[in-house]
Amino acid sequence: MTVYKVITLIGTSTASWEEAAASAVRAAQKTVRGLKVAEVKELDMQIEKGKPINYRAKIKVSFEYTPAKSK
Repeated sequence: MTVYKVITLIGTSTASWEEAAASAVRAAQKTVRGLKVAEVKELDMQIEKGKPINYRAKIKVSFEYTPAKSK
């Protein structure tokens, strides 16, 4: 039986939502092994003087759960 854990991350980019989502996945890969799925849940942007200045992507990332070994 396989169990997966899901975490929520928010990535940011000054270029695009796609890059914002990709930055969140890259950050997760630094500390999480076995990433399986990244699902974009929400997109928004910060606006200044009528122009977008920052894109944000909230994603849910799932990975295979490995329980801690008992001592």
